[in-house]
Amino acid sequence: MTAVNNSVRNTARLIGAGLRALLVLTVVCGVVYPLVVTGVAQAAFPGKANGSEVSSHGKVVGSSLIGQRYDKGQDKDGNPLPDLRYFQPRPSAGLGSNKTNGVNTQYDLQVSGASNLGATNTDLIKAVKERRHWVSTTYGVPASKVPADAVTSSGSGLDPHISPAYAQLQAATVARRNHLPVGTVEKLVEKHTDGRILGFMGEPRVNVLELNIALKERVEKAGRG
Repeated sequence: MTAVNNSVRNTARLIGAGLRALLVLTVVCGVVYPLVVTGVAQAAFPGKANGSEVSSHGKVVGSSLIGQRYDKGQDKDGNPLPDLRYFQPRPSAGLGSNKTNGVNTQYDLQVSGASNLGATNTDLIKAVKERRHWVSTTYGVPASKVPADAVTSSGSGLDPHISPAYAQLQAATVARRNHLPVGTVEKLVEKHTDGRILGFMGEPRVNVLELNIALKERVEKAGRG
């Protein structure tokens, strides 16, 4: 009988110790740690901690980390019509998305991702040719001058950047649509071109959202002037 009682007491003691450990770990890992990390992040990196939000005229218009489209509606088939007053992003792939060729035409976060199509895939080749033709005819440049990022998507499908070459390619059309000198728009592109990280990692890039906000502000300034 004594052995049974000791066994029950030992079991109860172990269960109690386990519950106490669970409670302590829940408080430490589930409450204290998240609050400390959140507090440090908000104090040291408030912009990044809140999603790298970008504002214009006091209103959040997007994130510097996520690409978006700049359209003026849709055609009869539901395809977006790019607003050529603004710089356009690179194409966005989709995971079994709503359009053919795995193209996420709406930059929909729910279907974003890589197309996973190989370089010899006929659907990918067709899509690239179509995009190259659109860029060439829209911006009046030879197909051979169209940069790779203008016709291919990133791995995430939500890349917020384009290459300086693609931005400069669009500059003349954007300037004409906004009644601005081409040189003014080209300087905006240069101003918003970021170099390689630490001088050697990655490639020079242009954040499309930040560039378009600067462009809009320049157009508004010209209108007031």
